[in-house]
Amino acid sequence: MNSYYTDRKMSVIIRQNKGSRRKHKVSQLYTPFRYDFVGSFLRPEYLKKARADYEAGTINAEELKKTEDKAITELVAKQKEAGYHVITDGEFRRATWHLDFMWAFDGVGHSKTETGLPFHGEDAMIDDTYVTGKISYKKNHPFVEHFKYVKALEDENTVAKQTIPSPGQFYAYFTGAQLLATTLKIYGSEEAFADDVIKAYGEFVQEIYAAGCRNLQFDDCVWGGMVDAKMATALTGRNGQALEDYKKRLLKLNNQVVAQAPEDLVINTHVCRGNYHSTFFSSGAYDSVADLLFGEENVNAYYLEYDDKRSGGFAPLAKVSGDKKVVLGLITTKIPQLEDKGKVIARIHEAEKYVPLDRLYLSPQCGFASCEIGNKLTEEEQWEKLKLVKEIAEEVWGDR
Repeated sequence: MNSYYTDRKMSVIIRQNKGSRRKHKVSQLYTPFRYDFVGSFLRPEYLKKARADYEAGTINAEELKKTEDKAITELVAKQKEAGYHVITDGEFRRATWHLDFMWAFDGVGHSKTETGLPFHGEDAMIDDTYVTGKISYKKNHPFVEHFKYVKALEDENTVAKQTIPSPGQFYAYFTGAQLLATTLKIYGSEEAFADDVIKAYGEFVQEIYAAGCRNLQFDDCVWGGMVDAKMATALTGRNGQALEDYKKRLLKLNNQVVAQAPEDLVINTHVCRGNYHSTFFSSGAYDSVADLLFGEENVNAYYLEYDDKRSGGFAPLAKVSGDKKVVLGLITTKIPQLEDKGKVIARIHEAEKYVPLDRLYLSPQCGFASCEIGNKLTEEEQWEKLKLVKEIAEEVWGDR
């Protein structure tokens, strides 16, 4: 086992609410790892069938859960067999990477879409989601139970991480050009809405922390949209100083939730330009958001897309402040072809000009199935991608 990995391991006692004490053996392995992944995986066909059967009413919720449990247990076993130290449920209990999380809050409604969300070459047919009342947190969020199932599968070599949409993502979804008017019919101001989002997220973070979570990941497509000036204006309905102020509000939201979190909860973020059925949503380098995102967002690490020219060069990484880490997403999940190992290694050393090698890590650029439909590759090809990530990381970093 690598030394950088074993040095960060311990067990702690979680103090539960109301003064009671319950012993939890909490693996304190912290993400990121030298070879890592974002979180979602291709759903096996039998799981897709079970979900379709559930929606058709031919199986009940308990039968669906049994199928999900089986698929997740098998997935985690494969993650361990592949030699990874982080485990996730592959987002197997979700339809999308972000909306299912939102639906579990009071004040959020959804319905089947008729138009979908336009991606490059294909519409993402995900549910229309909107504010129906004041946002508040409902205890026993389903993601907490989802996490507990994965946590129970930890061993001395692995740690579970939980992925959720960032607070800024939640806020931006309902205050963009399409939904702002609906949101403001319920809230008198965007500031009042932001306050409720921060409060609701803070309560979720406390609950999942109490369940033993020590590695939380904010998935964030908002910054991924902001890198494209035209896209940013189209998404937000703002330009000029109004758009800059909006970016600062997104930053403030994320940072306020981080500030409220327990000190030993590691919070990372993944920045994405869209990942639906191997298509994308936006294009653009990180330059225009680097000062805020890299310089001022108070996360532990950034999982960044760098798998093609849409993401630009590494120079903006010079803005990464303090001792924050960067996970280079140099391996794509969008196509099955394997990258040239030598070229990937050369790109890592190119990034090293801006961030020291000991603060760099490697992963695919995004998940393999940000939505249930998944990307256009097979499960076998998915694992070959992760095998390549591990091989490259071991060659570049060795035991560091």
